[in-house]
Amino acid sequence: MLLRTWMITWKEFVQIFRDPRTLGIVVLLPVLMLILYGYAINLDVDHIWLAVYDQDRSQASRDLIGRFTHGRYFTLVKYASSTREATDALDRGTARAALVIPTTYAEDLASGRVARVQVIVDGADSTTASTAIGYVSALLQQQSMQVAVDALSREGLAVQAAAPVDARFRYWFNPELRSTNFIVPGLIAVILMMLAALLTSMTVVRERERGTIEQLIVSPLMPGELMLGKLLPYVAIGFFDILLVIAAGRLLFGVPLVGSPALVLVLSGVFLAAALGIGLLISVAAPSQQTAMTAAFMATLLPTILLSGFIFPIRAMPLVLQWFTALLPARHFLVILRGIFLKGNGLGLLWGPSLILVVYAVLLLAICARRFHKRL
Repeated sequence: MLLRTWMITWKEFVQIFRDPRTLGIVVLLPVLMLILYGYAINLDVDHIWLAVYDQDRSQASRDLIGRFTHGRYFTLVKYASSTREATDALDRGTARAALVIPTTYAEDLASGRVARVQVIVDGADSTTASTAIGYVSALLQQQSMQVAVDALSREGLAVQAAAPVDARFRYWFNPELRSTNFIVPGLIAVILMMLAALLTSMTVVRERERGTIEQLIVSPLMPGELMLGKLLPYVAIGFFDILLVIAAGRLLFGVPLVGSPALVLVLSGVFLAAALGIGLLISVAAPSQQTAMTAAFMATLLPTILLSGFIFPIRAMPLVLQWFTALLPARHFLVILRGIFLKGNGLGLLWGPSLILVVYAVLLLAICARRFHKRL
């Protein structure tokens, strides 16, 4: 049995290395996808374009503007001379937010009254708008605290009275709040799922189109041996791509690997078996290589990106879709990858999604072996 399986594995390796397109997909596509998605998908909202209309033109108003612009959250792109000019910048898309300071701003602060300012935010992009509003609220709170502290100091009162509660924030697992640290581990799942299904989706159907399927049918190979022999080369390729993507993610994006690299490889192997099983099942059922490639693309890439939790949180989806996502191996693998990369979780905390992937892999390979009939 082992010898027959090894011969099929060797035959598959020879076919892979004779096809330059397959080699290009194996070596170049993972790195290109990592670079493209890693740089293109950035959830950090920084340097929001800001237009300012300062009607007061006082030291207090300049301090407020400095609070907005002396940081990474806002970038002053226009100093407007009227409200209309500020809002026109929003209409044209040259600014995403506008700060309007009234003529009574400094006077209201000096007299102890509430000083009001207007902030207009472009809500066409709801994500950026919500983030901008959060930034504005935090910056105005800091400015209010500073004004209160200065007022108390002038009265000779204790400055501590202005802030009876001192909140200190500490961010675990991603201290810098870099979205790249969240995106790149997810990219490993997306890339592996797409490559594994895409490559194996053409294995059996290729034999059928080339007319070599008859040789396999008349051989003493059992269906399970054939499926395993077809699978092993792509498992090796998958591990090569895993190491390639992890190294590229570390060197290009500085993504930390807090947990065990060995555990990443072991559980990635389980996920690979499930992903390859999907591609193999498509290859067994598809009538042509073109159909198999299209089916593999539609069945893996789009659901993995949209429904696995790679970008969009699953809890925000409708309940029916949340149930459907449980059928996607990539969803469970994402939990594993982010747990190991960012939190340093071990198998004791990841046994649930790991067990689901094992069940997926066994079921898919069993179905593939059962669906392959050794007859024309």
